[in-house]
Amino acid sequence: MKEVILLTIFLFAAGLAVSAEKKQQRFKGVEVTWLGHAAFLLKSPNGKVVLIDPWLDNPKAPESAKNITSADIILLTHGHFDHVGSAPAIAKNSKAKVVCIFEVSRYLAKQGVPEEQIIGMNYSGTVEVDGIKVTMVPAVHSSGISDGNNIIEGGNPAGYVIEFENGFKVYHTGDTGLFGDMEWIRKLYAPDLMLVCIGGHFTMGPREAAEAIKLVAPKYVIPMHYGTFPILAGTPAELKKHLPAKFKNSVVELNPGETAN
Repeated sequence: MKEVILLTIFLFAAGLAVSAEKKQQRFKGVEVTWLGHAAFLLKSPNGKVVLIDPWLDNPKAPESAKNITSADIILLTHGHFDHVGSAPAIAKNSKAKVVCIFEVSRYLAKQGVPEEQIIGMNYSGTVEVDGIKVTMVPAVHSSGISDGNNIIEGGNPAGYVIEFENGFKVYHTGDTGLFGDMEWIRKLYAPDLMLVCIGGHFTMGPREAAEAIKLVAPKYVIPMHYGTFPILAGTPAELKKHLPAKFKNSVVELNPGETAN
């Protein structure tokens, strides 16, 4: 009996160790920190820092976001203030490369970001910075830029597929509605992780986001762009209600400031 108990304990402990190892390696060494709203800090296995839509003083931003003053790459999905955020200041401080749609690139230049740091591009284009490949993909939204009392042309909104040095791929949807061509993002790029907007009103809500997840079929999903304001009422719990069983366990819920890897 003693031997049976010891064997049971050993197998249980081994199972926990394997489970912990799998969890630890699910993102293959890529660290993903949610900074609230649509803002993320991604750190590559080689230590490169990618900031996405760095609105670092958003209402849900963690205190630690105030300490972010540098990056290697900044990705902007569109020209709205709650996505451009602190990008010009961080770029000028750190010499980060800023990837964005062409029209937003012209706005950044007017804000004093040096031309050699700006990479203006468009849908289906791919650039490589510090060994990290960034592909711009479509989004369905708007992209006007607030400039004083005026709204100026901000080009098309976008999402990004980021391929890290080790092949791990992250798809940030940007602000978007549901569209059928998300299926092509799966076919062409096969993202491992999908950062998906679920708040509703200005973007997909949980029901639409669940359909988007089914189209893209990522291994893992991190919900974003919810809870910043009361109007962004979608929740991860509601998202899970609309997901088929095979995707429910793929959802990784983060609080602002938390990191998954």
